[in-house]
Order: sequence, then structure tokens, then C-alpha cells
Amino acid sequence: MRKALKLFGSATAILFANANLLFAADTVGANAPFYGTAIAAGLGAGLSILGAGLGFGKIGAAALESMARQPEVKDDIGRNMIVIAALLEGATFFSLIVAMLLFFKS
Repeated sequence: MRKALKLFGSATAILFANANLLFAADTVGANAPFYGTAIAAGLGAGLSILGAGLGFGKIGAAALESMARQPEVKDDIGRNMIVIAALLEGATFFSLIVAMLLFFKS
């Protein structure tokens, strides 16, 4: 969890360090570009990948721990682990597609 917080903190610091480049565009007039959706898409994609990584890690850790405790049911645990991982992967792909749609809309 600490590594995830460090990664999130460094990504936020990089975003704030480059904020002057994001807001350097000429904002006079009604046709000024708005980059909020692109930033939201990037943050959404990053958070979905981060959540998927944490989810896959927890699935693997719990499956290995339960296989170590009861080796006779390792086949059932392995099958259930694959099903849960596939559902998690589907949700991750859905959130990435939504982030891409936001990005290409801007």
C-alpha cells in the first residue's frame, strides 16, 4: 500500500510540476481549448490500472494462502481464481474504454 501511495504522490507531483504547460494556452475568446477531459481520462485510466493490479495481487495472495492451508482443494481454488481474475479484467477493460472515449472526445 505504501508503494501505491508513493506512486500516486509522485504522479501528482509530476502533474503539478507540469501544470504551467497545461495552462499555457491562450485563453482569450470563446474557442479556448479545455483539457479537463483529457486529464480526467488519464487519471481514470491510471486509477483503473492501479486498482486492477491491487485486485490481481490480492486474488493471487489469497489463492496461494488457501492452497497452502488446504492442498486437497487446490484445483477448485485455481478455477475460482481464474474466474474472478477474468471478471476483474473485464471491469478493467470497461473502465479503460470509458477513459479512452473521454480522451478522444476532447
